[in-house]
Amino acid sequence: MNNFTTKTIREIALEYPETTRVFEDLKIDYCCGGRKSLDDACAAAGLDSAAVAERVETAIRDRAPVNGGAHPEKESPTDLIAYIISKHHVFTVQEIERLTHLMEKVCIRHGEQHPKLYELQKIFLDLADSLIPHMRKEESVLFPYIESIESAATNGSAFIRPHFGTVENPIRMMMFEHDTDGERLRGMREIARDYQLPPDACPSFTALYAGLQDLEKDLHRHIHLENNVLFPAAIGLERTSAAAA
Repeated sequence: MNNFTTKTIREIALEYPETTRVFEDLKIDYCCGGRKSLDDACAAAGLDSAAVAERVETAIRDRAPVNGGAHPEKESPTDLIAYIISKHHVFTVQEIERLTHLMEKVCIRHGEQHPKLYELQKIFLDLADSLIPHMRKEESVLFPYIESIESAATNGSAFIRPHFGTVENPIRMMMFEHDTDGERLRGMREIARDYQLPPDACPSFTALYAGLQDLEKDLHRHIHLENNVLFPAAIGLERTSAAAA
């Protein structure tokens, strides 16, 4: 049996991507808050670390593939960027548009009986207003630069210092925004009482809560791939290229 209790959640998720399902089920943050040890994360969540470690072991033993069997953690930075955009950015944009309209509909129909819906809507709209420009900045500035330094390293081209100085500067800002959006996701879940539906929930209400949970799960995976895989790889590539210049 592996000794997971002293490993960070991030380390476990990177080494065994299939364990992210366990962390999602138990509401253990493996993206923004992934630098806690398993013991500390369990203590914060009020969970028995031995029981959680056993579930992690089972997930590894069973090897249930995540993302339809794809393992983007193993990809090159350029291929990982393509995966993030096609798998997560496209989904996020589509879901924000769909859920914005659905949220408005549910608030009109149920807001008087459930005023917390208006609080939920406010945080959701703040999240949407943050995510869309965040992804545009990644796609127009950060991701192309990461692709360029990987291409230069592969082809032996000269390293060119970017206008923002170092990749660590935009990465620092992206991670700060990830943390802020992670807090918004937690706030939404708290307001919605873990997305428990009220007895009078109509099909639109049900679809809204299901969609918000799907968006949350996808964003956790999305942020994990950037914070824990892509960004460290980009920093390493840049440092190696700069040292060789």
